Amino acid sequence: MAEILALVEARLRTALGEPDARAAVTFLGTDRIEVLRFIDGDLVRYATLGMSAQPMSDPTAVLADPVKGPRAELVLSVRGGLADTDQVLRKLAVLAASPQVEGLVVAPGASLDVGEPLWPGAPFTSVLVAESGGLVEDLELDEAALRSGGRGTDGPLEPVRFLPLLPMTPNEAAWKRVRGAQELQEKWLSQGTDLRDPLRHSVVLD
Repeated sequence: MAEILALVEARLRTALGEPDARAAVTFLGTDRIEVLRFIDGDLVRYATLGMSAQPMSDPTAVLADPVKGPRAELVLSVRGGLADTDQVLRKLAVLAASPQVEGLVVAPGASLDVGEPLWPGAPFTSVLVAESGGLVEDLELDEAALRSGGRGTDGPLEPVRFLPLLPMTPNEAAWKRVRGAQELQEKWLSQGTDLRDPLRHSVVLD
């Protein structure tokens, strides 16, 4: 686990630079989750560290595989100086712990709801999980698997995917449940939505 997280942090540093702050949150019965903050010009990026320590497993499985399964970390990018977005740290840790706590498998297209504004004054209470491979490349775990003894007879560990989170307003989240993630993303694109604006309004939905 420690070797995997060291590789994950190294990949984050390579892609995003040196973090200027980090916070750790521990929930009862779970591994520690850290949230790293990176400054990139006028953007602030938050990345979880710890979610990928354990593979996510199908909640319907009788016995969870301790080695095999998808692994991920979460990345949120917002424009700095417009809102107190640092208040999102604990909520990101909650989302990152959800596979351990609730048996969720977090994957692109999923909605994750925290039940309250992501930060003070935020018009968002949930996020859409986007596809990985853009801002931070997927991390292959061949090397980590060899060092930690995780290689089994059926091949190497799955890569760690760094999943972007796109904040959704309640209206957008409701529309997405009916129409799907792809159509919501097309709406955002067609209306030139700045998804990094921490105070943006909902797009016009039909």
